[in-house]
Amino acid sequence: MKKNFKNLTDENFKKYILNSKKNYILVDFWASWCAPCQALSLVLEDIYNEYKKKLKIVKVDIEKNSKTVLKYSIQSIPTLILFKNNKILDKNVGSSTKEKLKLFLNQHIK
Repeated sequence: MKKNFKNLTDENFKKYILNSKKNYILVDFWASWCAPCQALSLVLEDIYNEYKKKLKIVKVDIEKNSKTVLKYSIQSIPTLILFKNNKILDKNVGSSTKEKLKLFLNQHIK
């Protein structure tokens, strides 16, 4: 996993999202055993390089953070949730190509 991606936990999730007012935050809900999650991680590394001035990417391991998983009704992984000003802008479920993920992000990030 790339060092650019902070791993959030049940304990620090809310504080991190609340304190990140300036940037968009893309939260990747994943698990180590999930092959589509691993594939998406590679796509996210490419996305990070293009969007790093506007976007923070963080990860939440669903196996270790059940409170956050329940709060955001994560039923399938990988799931990406885009936040801005502590509000959910959009959700993307399932693996994505770089092109599809850019379309998803560009709907919200100006």
